Amino acid sequence: MEEKFKEFFVSTDYRWSENAARMLSPLQLAYLGDAVYDLIIRSSLIASKNLPVNDLHKEAVKHVNAQAQSKILFLLEDKLTENEWKIVKRGRNTKSATIPKNANLSDYRYATGLEALIGYLYITGNTKRIFELLNSVGV
Repeated sequence: MEEKFKEFFVSTDYRWSENAARMLSPLQLAYLGDAVYDLIIRSSLIASKNLPVNDLHKEAVKHVNAQAQSKILFLLEDKLTENEWKIVKRGRNTKSATIPKNANLSDYRYATGLEALIGYLYITGNTKRIFELLNSVGV
């Protein structure tokens, strides 16, 4: 992702403590992480491609889905700290009321784990780590 979007991406004027962030449910973290991940992908696409909005959306959907996010998590496996894995496992092991019809259960759970991690890193003000991880796997 281009530097100008990293700075624009988020204000870290507010940060939750790690303890406060851990008190959120894994699904709350994943809810936030889903939005943050989507924003990263969309910002990156706009920065790198001059396409009509419909085409940008089609490109974004290739990256923002359970299967793609599950693959990213497997690529990150050896790059995560012990604490980060704990967050991922909490998200992955949480039972959700619904499962999207276009995703298998395993991919959906691993994607939820990735989203929980991104949500946790975001809310604790560790956006540099988000970009470090995603850039390490070519996102």
